[in-house]
Amino acid sequence: MPQALDSVRQIANAHRELPGGLLPALHAVQEALGHVPDEAVPVLAQALNLSRAEVHGVVTYYHHFRRTPPGRHVVQVCRAEACQACGGEELLAHAERSLGCKAHETSADGRVTLEPVYCLGLCASSPAVQIGERLHARVTPQRLDRLLAALEARP
Repeated sequence: MPQALDSVRQIANAHRELPGGLLPALHAVQEALGHVPDEAVPVLAQALNLSRAEVHGVVTYYHHFRRTPPGRHVVQVCRAEACQACGGEELLAHAERSLGCKAHETSADGRVTLEPVYCLGLCASSPAVQIGERLHARVTPQRLDRLLAALEARP
């Protein structure tokens, strides 16, 4: 973790003079480490002249930020209104059953993290899922099963 904290310090210092620099710094930390570890909170708070409570509050408020390392693959299921109207809630429940983990959790084998998100921008072709960087539209439970099975072939 010392090397990770060095990265956090560098990121925090790069955002120190930027008005409203906390959010860009948090995004940069997550990009660098895959998540925002709890140990990063006091480092960011000190560098950005904020309280630990302020930093912690932002990390826990926004669903985008992870506090633990994700699995090797991240599956995001949209929960915005258009996707809900077209079966998004049922799709999320199906994903939980298929992966054997709840939303905001990682499967027992560490392969997949399941994240509910709010709006992937495919409202006209919902429900939508994002796996890694790839968006998928009009996803049915059967199609989700095929997409998850394809992850098995990947490292």
